Amino acid sequence: MIMEQTSTKTLSFRHISSATNEAVEYIRKRKNHEIISLRTRWNKFNRNCMGGIEPNTIYTIVGISGSGKSSFVNTLETDLIDLNSNQDVIVLNFSFEMLSSRQVGRKLSSKLRQTTTELYSANIELEDDILAKVEQASQQIKSYPIYYVDTPGSVEDIASTIDYFYENKAKDKKFVIILDHTLLVEGQGRESALQVISDLQKLFIKVKKYPNTTIIQLSQMNRNIEAPDRINNPSMHYPMRSDISSADTIFHASDYVICIHRPELLNIQQYGPNRLLVKNKVFLHMLKNRDAGECAILEFENDLKYNNLIETIRDGEPAKKFSFSNNN
Repeated sequence: MIMEQTSTKTLSFRHISSATNEAVEYIRKRKNHEIISLRTRWNKFNRNCMGGIEPNTIYTIVGISGSGKSSFVNTLETDLIDLNSNQDVIVLNFSFEMLSSRQVGRKLSSKLRQTTTELYSANIELEDDILAKVEQASQQIKSYPIYYVDTPGSVEDIASTIDYFYENKAKDKKFVIILDHTLLVEGQGRESALQVISDLQKLFIKVKKYPNTTIIQLSQMNRNIEAPDRINNPSMHYPMRSDISSADTIFHASDYVICIHRPELLNIQQYGPNRLLVKNKVFLHMLKNRDAGECAILEFENDLKYNNLIETIRDGEPAKKFSFSNNN
């Protein structure tokens, strides 16, 4: 039988000694604080993520519609610049769901403690002093090394844009890529949504290996968590792996999977087997932590109207770990 000839290439390989030297060098640089994680304002989030946002890592932020995941990542993006001024950070944000001007509006909301409704609504008369503060704060934001891509595209478009941006702007910097969100990436022809997400994850696995590059992608949860039998069962009404759209593909590619959950949105009064009070609470479920292995649940006060979460645990106190299962 004559085999059809196909184009092949020999993949590069190296001896384990080379990889060992790299591992030891990384640990040494960590010890000497030559490698520092990018900090966020949330100390307990940092503690559960190896000190903050790590290079060569894929973070997936999931939640139901309206849970606050875009607000959370918007503020996290601001922190990467404001709190890490000595780290030479640069951000490429594929803002497919929201115009970049609205992204900036959320940053202004957080900085000025004014809701976006107060800033944008035609029904509210904006005071002159607030407008002056907006203009002043905008000068700082203009200096941020953040670049937005507003127009949705295909996986191939995203790959081309990342490569061009890396070569021309991000090389030798702490490069953070944000994508909001996975379901808005366009397919080619009759390509299924599942295939698009699979191709996107393969791309991100490749890109995260670029030096000092981090991926933060947002993804939707399906509607399973809204089912009455889940809502009414304290052992079942928390997020599970199977609640993530295209769960297996995204879960396997990600180093961290973090679910933003607001039980109040589902009319849950007490949360989980521990019957936690949920009024004005936001919970971050660490559904996957490739580095530490532990799946903590972090509790915050809801400050999302100003695009923020407020820590409810004193600095130095370990994050609460509740008896939820995350194996589904």
